[in-house]
Amino acid sequence: MKFFRTIVLATVASLITTNAMAQQAPQLSADNIDAVLKAMTLQEKARLLVGSATDFFGETAVVGNSATLVPGAAGSTPAIPRLGIPATVLTDGPAGVRINPTREGTTETFYATGFPVGSCLAASWNQDLVRKVGEAIGNETMEYRCDVILAPGMNLHRSPLCGRNFEYYSEDPLLTGKIAAAYIQGVQSQGAGVSAKHFAVNSQETDRTSTDERLSVRAARELYLRGFEIAVRESAPWTIMSSYNLINGQYSMGNLDLLTKILRDDWGYKGIVMTDWIGIRDGLRTIDEVIAGNDLMEPGQKRQAEQIVEGVENGTLDIAYVDRNVRRMLEYIVKTPSFRHYPATNKPDLKAHAQITRQSANEGIVLLKNGNLPSGAKAEGKTLPLKDLKNVALFGVSSYHFLSGGTGSGCVHTPYVVDMVEGLKNAGISTTKMLTEVYQKYLEFASVKYNAENMRGEWFMQGAWGEQKYPEMEVSRRLINNDVRNAEAAIITIGRQAGEGGDRNMETEFNLNDDERALIKNVCEVFHAQDKPVVVVINSGSVIETASWRELPDAILCAWQPGEEAGNSVVDILTGKVCPSGKLTMTWPIDGYDHYSSRNYPGRNRVSNHDEDIYVGYRYFDTFKKDVAYPFGYGLSYTTFDYSKPSVKVNGDRISVSVTVKNTGKVSGKEVAQVYVTAPQGKLEKPAQELKAFAKTRELKPGESQTLTMELARRDLASYDEANSQWLTEGGSYTFSIGASSRDIRNTVAVKVGQYTEKTSDALRPKHELKLLKQQ
Repeated sequence: MKFFRTIVLATVASLITTNAMAQQAPQLSADNIDAVLKAMTLQEKARLLVGSATDFFGETAVVGNSATLVPGAAGSTPAIPRLGIPATVLTDGPAGVRINPTREGTTETFYATGFPVGSCLAASWNQDLVRKVGEAIGNETMEYRCDVILAPGMNLHRSPLCGRNFEYYSEDPLLTGKIAAAYIQGVQSQGAGVSAKHFAVNSQETDRTSTDERLSVRAARELYLRGFEIAVRESAPWTIMSSYNLINGQYSMGNLDLLTKILRDDWGYKGIVMTDWIGIRDGLRTIDEVIAGNDLMEPGQKRQAEQIVEGVENGTLDIAYVDRNVRRMLEYIVKTPSFRHYPATNKPDLKAHAQITRQSANEGIVLLKNGNLPSGAKAEGKTLPLKDLKNVALFGVSSYHFLSGGTGSGCVHTPYVVDMVEGLKNAGISTTKMLTEVYQKYLEFASVKYNAENMRGEWFMQGAWGEQKYPEMEVSRRLINNDVRNAEAAIITIGRQAGEGGDRNMETEFNLNDDERALIKNVCEVFHAQDKPVVVVINSGSVIETASWRELPDAILCAWQPGEEAGNSVVDILTGKVCPSGKLTMTWPIDGYDHYSSRNYPGRNRVSNHDEDIYVGYRYFDTFKKDVAYPFGYGLSYTTFDYSKPSVKVNGDRISVSVTVKNTGKVSGKEVAQVYVTAPQGKLEKPAQELKAFAKTRELKPGESQTLTMELARRDLASYDEANSQWLTEGGSYTFSIGASSRDIRNTVAVKVGQYTEKTSDALRPKHELKLLKQQ
């Protein structure tokens, strides 16, 4: 009995001591970070730098100090209740909030809006519109009790084969940076945060956790880091995610040059850096990640926190690095909705956000071809927009199973996806009955067969990682002949799916397969024999081959993966309810192997040599005068535009470019003016031209004009001078070309610009010899 009383008294004393410590400990606020940091134990500091081990497979992240759960969230940061430090929740993106749509114990649903994928958003070239999308996503992030959306994806389209190109914006760093900055501004204006990813040079999925991306410092600075730099300077993202891969022999996650010298010292970044989701790595110590400037290890392993403590105690890790990173974490936490006790509702306005989705998709869809109607057709003029249609024959599996987004962590659980049948029906257009029934029956069969043969566990079969692309159905000439009698036009949808964890195959995913080629050929032959038009809709987040078949159909529309309102957005364009204004943000080559990067993509023996150097995308095709299927910046409209009164004025370090754009056609529309700059010959080799500014008009009525003014700095004309570790704008005469694409220049103005230099850190030097492409 005496022993029992002793235990009880000791327990009570312990509780009293613990409560007294809690009462004496400072409670985190924006004004007492120093005091909280001082009060933290080494173990608490280490714990705060390691995520809470939430994984991808439906486990939960705890919000704040309550038992509120966010099933399906990607990860979290740990709570330290003693100091008033709440947990924060990280959710995947970037096309919307990715959480589980259903939960145990409730019949309520938690679907999120599926917005257009990155390639579609960027093709709008409309920063204001992208900012509006960001605002909606930021709102849903908070309403679903999350703090940070792991977005935007900012890696360059080095190759058309990258499996995650649908998440990324462009082959051009300026466009990438500007669109990303708008997205970030929108999300963070609502009080949620972002994690710009994947920093850096992560333009492939093959062996993504172990490939050494070997490139010149100049290519890194001018191309692969430039978009991130723009986003950091213009939008101050709360967090940045370091990538899996190595850069010039060093893991990004432990790369002091990348995460401290460049990101913080050169660019002045103030937020936190978190790792991509991997944990402890062979050949990389946790303490080295801390020293390099990785503030948060995700998804988090207990052993990582133990290694931090051990490193401090045995002298291999200076406590100053730990304190530095913990301070950054605390500065991040006090900005979050969880810290502010935001009253999340789990009820965002999905209906209003669907309208934003539809509008943003409308502006990102690109009209690639619009030929004249067949000679014997009832009407004359261009094929699109389709007018006064009552019945169409709808071909292609993707017409009936339209892909709203890609697969992997970038997919979103949407409440619905509008396919082409529904989109046409909503516009008062019917699809031919027999053909529709055949495709729908085929899909019922294919979905069962495909999932049984290809599932990677039950979670994949249930669509947890995105919509699957089903094989194309073979369509007989007899079926086509039957439908041509009942339809006024044919629409063929060609679909492609791709996503995280793998790159696309050139022969089977970039090129069309035999069934798809036969479908286009046969439908065009039958319908053209009856003087009826054929339109091909491309439902792919990435580039596909078009040169071998584009002469067959009368019109081609690239719809990308346009989000949950897919069918409505496509039909808005097809019927002329909306005039197309999207422009390509990447070159569409004649052959996928035409990209110089294809020689080393995705690399060999886990090494990818960037021998193309600065000649990525149009920088290569335009400089070396290579033919392409569709050039960078290309996109047709239902109206025409005239460019006049070009002006370039240099005032000190500022440069102002203006041009007047007039709608000279018969319908209202928007136009994107693109500014390409050709530098004078100097000591540094330069591409033939580089995009340096762009602007999109408002909707102009026929005959209406708008003067667009674009501002840039002398620094924006600089190339990276590796020999002197500096940005260098060489003095001389610069040609400013203003046009509708990189190969449709309407005006040119030459002006003299004085020399500009800006010193940087000496960082990211390659350790291996590269055979860099040079102009002859």
